[in-house]
Amino acid sequence: MTRAPVTIVTYDWVPPFAQGYVREIRARWAAEEAGIPYRIETVPVSPKSAAHREMQPFEQVPVLKDGDLTLFESGAIALYLAEGTALLPESRRAEVTQWLIAALNSVEPQVMAWVTAGLFDKDEAAAERAMKRLQPRLAQLAAALEGRDWLVGDTFSVADLMMVEVLRGAGDDGALDDHPVLKAYVARATARPGFKKAMADHMAHWTDADRAKAEKQGAPA
Repeated sequence: MTRAPVTIVTYDWVPPFAQGYVREIRARWAAEEAGIPYRIETVPVSPKSAAHREMQPFEQVPVLKDGDLTLFESGAIALYLAEGTALLPESRRAEVTQWLIAALNSVEPQVMAWVTAGLFDKDEAAAERAMKRLQPRLAQLAAALEGRDWLVGDTFSVADLMMVEVLRGAGDDGALDDHPVLKAYVARATARPGFKKAMADHMAHWTDADRAKAEKQGAPA
């Protein structure tokens, strides 16, 4: 029996610097790895809508809709999509969940402090301080991955998906340069067909969004 597609909700447009990093990519990637068909629905990035707020009280993306279920937070969505697949093996469920939460709780806040200071606040001193806090955390993660391809056992799991998504943007901006183990880890995961398909479709969405925005403004795409 063919599974009905789920719906992944993302923004109707984001500026170029955010394209490739909107967290809807996490849901797309999880769905691709799990073999779950999906469709995309959009909400306005601005102004925020009541319909968006009803689905997600913090007015963020992604949101997942599956029948009567509406789910927000990328970690919760990834775990839901991983259920019953090799992404979340029953025998290692607790460990996989542990590492997924570590990605979101122990690593991502440090990454986002650095990104926020440098990219959004344009505060070089704050960004430098944040980087000094981030580097020991990255070193700890690199030590945990030394001699291993993946976080739990010998197979890629939803924990790796989430950890790599947390690291990917930081790596693109040079934060992983002193951590070859982490650079190789990110490269290994993003070479997977599931990621490549998810990212290609993610970027195609923003290309279409840019074109639609330009046409609405009366400018050539």
